[in-house]
Amino acid sequence: MSSLVPPFTLETATRKVRLAEDGWNSRDPERVSLVYTPDSRWRNRAEFVNGRAEIVAFLTRKWAKELDYRLIKEIWAFTDDRIAVRFAYEWHDDSGNWFRSYGNENWEFDAAGLMQRRFACINDLPIRESERKYHWPLGRRPDDHPGLTELGL
Repeated sequence: MSSLVPPFTLETATRKVRLAEDGWNSRDPERVSLVYTPDSRWRNRAEFVNGRAEIVAFLTRKWAKELDYRLIKEIWAFTDDRIAVRFAYEWHDDSGNWFRSYGNENWEFDAAGLMQRRFACINDLPIRESERKYHWPLGRRPDDHPGLTELGL
């Protein structure tokens, strides 16, 4: 397989998206932070995050609140050093209220393939537990589990 550095092809961009999904589904802030440049800049909703230390702190807070987090990402578009994705994730709060969060991300990569900028727009939809669509064990989504398009999301 080709290296996962710019310029991206459909194959490498698609693989990069799946690896990002796998990382976030690990819910390991340190592991996830390593795919970003040391000075990576984010906008996540209305929060601005700068650098790996802030990424780790942000993700630690996120996954302390968003329990039983399961995510699916899907490529939307790509160019030489940028990838756009759409995603949806399911989670519940500490009171047992379930949500499906929908969003879009725009990513920009450096020459080494590390993400240097990430812009995310996200909306939360309250759902009943019976409306959940993601039922795999915590961690990586199984290869045979449907993606967003197949789930009608």
